[in-house]
Amino acid sequence: MIDKAGTFKLGDRVVKRFGYGAMQLAGPGVFGPPKDRDGAIGVLREAVASGVNHIDTSDYYGPHVTNHLIREALHPYSDDLVIVTKIGGRRGPDASWAPAMAPADLESAVHDNLRHLELDALDVVNLRIMGKVHAPSEGSIEQPLTVLAELQQQGLVRHIGLSNVTPTQIAQGRRICEIVCVQNMYNVARRRDDSFIDHLARRGIAYVPFFPLGGFTPLQSSALDAVAADLQATPMQVALAWLLHRSPNILLIPGTSSIGHLRENLSAASLRLPAETIASLDSIGRDPKSP
Repeated sequence: MIDKAGTFKLGDRVVKRFGYGAMQLAGPGVFGPPKDRDGAIGVLREAVASGVNHIDTSDYYGPHVTNHLIREALHPYSDDLVIVTKIGGRRGPDASWAPAMAPADLESAVHDNLRHLELDALDVVNLRIMGKVHAPSEGSIEQPLTVLAELQQQGLVRHIGLSNVTPTQIAQGRRICEIVCVQNMYNVARRRDDSFIDHLARRGIAYVPFFPLGGFTPLQSSALDAVAADLQATPMQVALAWLLHRSPNILLIPGTSSIGHLRENLSAASLRLPAETIASLDSIGRDPKSP
C-alpha cells in the first residue's frame, strides 16, 4: 500500500516516503510508559509488516520508553529498516522539556540511544535545536554539531540531520558535515518552510515534517473537511496525501498508538488528489485564520 508513495534517499539508504513516528507510544505527554505496552509493540510490528522501513524515535521520548519498545518489538532489525533518532533535549522529572546541548550531554545521548536500541551505530541522528521548541530561532549551531560530527567520525553515527532549524543554520551545518535531512514543523496549515523545502529538494536533502497532522492540536479546517468529504476520506488522510504531493523530498512520520489509526494513516499513500483539490488545500496555508 505505501509503495505508491514512492521512495527517497536518506543518507546512503533508500527509504519509503511513508514512515512511522514512535513518539506517541510513550505515556501521556510523551512521558512514562504506555497504557498498553502490548498494544504499542503491536503497532510497531504492524508498521513494519505494512512495509514501513523508516522509524523515527528519540531516547528522550519517555524518556527511554520508545527505544525500549522498538528494541523489544523489532530486534534483531531487518536489513532495510532505518531507525532515525534525535538528541539535544532531555526530560525533567516533572515531564518538562529542556535543552541538553553540552558536549557531555550529546555524547551521553548518542551512547544511550545505541544501548537502548541495541545498535553498534545509529543510522541517522538529528540534532534538535530547542530554541522556541516548535519553531526555529537563529543562532550558531557550530559547537553542538561539531560534537556530533566527531561522534560520526568515531563510527557511532552514520548520518546527521538537523531539527527545528533555519536555512542559515543549514548553511552553517553543511560547512561542518553532510546534512541528510531536516525535521521542522510543517503541515497543510502551517507553511512557513515552503521555500525552504524547495531549496532542500534541489540539494537532495530529505525534509521530514513533524506534527504533520497538527501535533497536540489536531488540524481543523473547513476546507480540509470539505475535500475529505468529496474524496470519501478522513481529513487526516487528505492532509498526509497533500504532504506527499507537496514535494518528492518529503518523508512522512505520522505517529499513533492505535493499529486502526496506523492503517488509516498508511492508506493515505493511495489517495490521489485532483488538481482542483490541491488548489483548495494550498489555499489553507495562505488563510490567516488557519490554525
